[in-house]
Amino acid sequence: MEEEVRKISSLKEGEDNVNVRVRVIKTMEPKVIETRKGPRTISEAIVGDETGRIKLTLWGKHAGSLKEGQAVEVSGAWTTSYRGEVQLNVGYKGEVKEVEEGEVPTEEEIPEETPKAQGSFRSNYSGYRKRSFKSYGSRRSY
Repeated sequence: MEEEVRKISSLKEGEDNVNVRVRVIKTMEPKVIETRKGPRTISEAIVGDETGRIKLTLWGKHAGSLKEGQAVEVSGAWTTSYRGEVQLNVGYKGEVKEVEEGEVPTEEEIPEETPKAQGSFRSNYSGYRKRSFKSYGSRRSY
């Protein structure tokens, strides 16, 4: 059974198991960042379809795997938000595979629009869930 392929404009923060078919517009070099689980390798890319563009963070084995101009299907991804923009992430449970050129629009056909975050469910850059200040036992009311 094939999973539903979503459009970039329909993505909202806090979603899991997201599948999209996109054109890679821009790629950045892999880098190592420090996380709560230790150092992790990531790379970032801007990808898009006929409805808009989104930043894609590739974690671990996927870091550095994309080339500008590629047509790819990303499956098993999750969404976060950062500075009011929805972002897409793919890690070890996800998959990135090349698809036929005709399955995604050319870069010129991809609008500049990006999906906007509605709230702050997962509103930090690295994809970790924010902890409530109350969970730390503070007597202050935030």
